[in-house]
Amino acid sequence: MKTPLFILALSTLGSGALADINHAHAVDLPGAILSARSDSAPAAFDILAAHAHRKGQVVTFHMTAGADAGSTKPDAVGDLAGAPVLSYVWPTSLDPKAVGFEGGTGILALAATSHPDFDDTPLYDENADGDLANDGARWHSHWVVLTPTEACGPGALAVRDIAEGTTPQMPLTWPGLPIFIDSPGYSPVFDGAEISLSVPFAANVGLEGTGYDGVTAALKVNANIHAPLLCVTDVFDVASGDLSLPGQID
Repeated sequence: MKTPLFILALSTLGSGALADINHAHAVDLPGAILSARSDSAPAAFDILAAHAHRKGQVVTFHMTAGADAGSTKPDAVGDLAGAPVLSYVWPTSLDPKAVGFEGGTGILALAATSHPDFDDTPLYDENADGDLANDGARWHSHWVVLTPTEACGPGALAVRDIAEGTTPQMPLTWPGLPIFIDSPGYSPVFDGAEISLSVPFAANVGLEGTGYDGVTAALKVNANIHAPLLCVTDVFDVASGDLSLPGQID
């Protein structure tokens, strides 16, 4: 039996020095989750710190990597089936209904992703060329709902599928894919080793005390296109080491 992916992630954590770069950014902020350098994670996905802070109902999520964040993107395979995805992810303790999904359906996570083989932000023209359907390689944001999915491998996670014949509640900016994904159009900001992403929440969403973590991962579109559609195939690093969501939004 294969070892669960998040257990494999723990084995990648090295015992090197804690973050020693970008002290003006997330590493220096009170409450940041600090992570040791990894001996095996790709440098751009080696998490040194994860942090989130809010101003009113706007939360800014940060992640500091061991090299320039966003500098590595997936290689295109030329087809949706088997298409690779690279991601910076902030799992949270918020119920998915906080952003418009059906409640109680899994782990609500904010993600910044790049995937050159498809575009899942049909409302936005990120590269401003007049074509809404050719921007997948550019880093962009999603809300996703993650669930353990044995079809992706023992202990693996996937973006939750929409079961055939069901119509669960989806956010208004759901891109129409048969999975629990939202394409809200928030733009990731890259500054050297740091990526940050600011997102607004409705006034009725309680944010104080929300738990969060930081994860870097690779995903892949199932060769059968659905059931499941999008599996987590590799976890590069987990800020807490155990996905315990130790960060708290104050």
